[in-house]
Amino acid sequence: MTKDKEFEQAITKVLELLGEDPKREGLEKTPSRVVKALKFLTEGYNQNPEEILGEALLPQAMMRWFWYVTLSFTLCVSIICYPSSVVSIVVYIPDGKVVGLSKIPRIVNVYARRLQIQEQMTEQIADAILNTIKPKGVAVVVHARHMCMEMRGVQKINSTTVSSALRGLFKSDQRTRNEFYNLINTPTPSNF
Repeated sequence: MTKDKEFEQAITKVLELLGEDPKREGLEKTPSRVVKALKFLTEGYNQNPEEILGEALLPQAMMRWFWYVTLSFTLCVSIICYPSSVVSIVVYIPDGKVVGLSKIPRIVNVYARRLQIQEQMTEQIADAILNTIKPKGVAVVVHARHMCMEMRGVQKINSTTVSSALRGLFKSDQRTRNEFYNLINTPTPSNF
């Protein structure tokens, strides 16, 4: 039996335990759709951030900062059926090398597409960039809306949590850190 079939059988059992008939119209293909969705939402386990970044390093003479703002989704490690909507702000100060424009959002997705907690994901993104690109500094700020907080538990709609990770100059140089925080100290985009 393949892993996908075993996974589908487990989802079928979950449906039965919920009191559903997995053979009824509308649910017949649900187990295979759930397997496909969960494999997509956790594909970060099969990706290596060093390989993604290392393939795209380019020489750069002079640039103050590079900014990336990405939107992604992640699944909370404690309650995997509730996603979190995540806006990540990733900034680095190059030290002779920059990375191709599409690579930073891919790195965010590597860590977002794992069963995850926000704080850990923020640190992992910063460390992957620091260890691979070797910039003078890295700053990562993550704003997230956790559906586990909005749909159950405390049920606080539109609650946002913020985490940050600072490396290099962003941590050691107060002027650089202050400049960074002043620049990002704007309201979250209205479409978040």
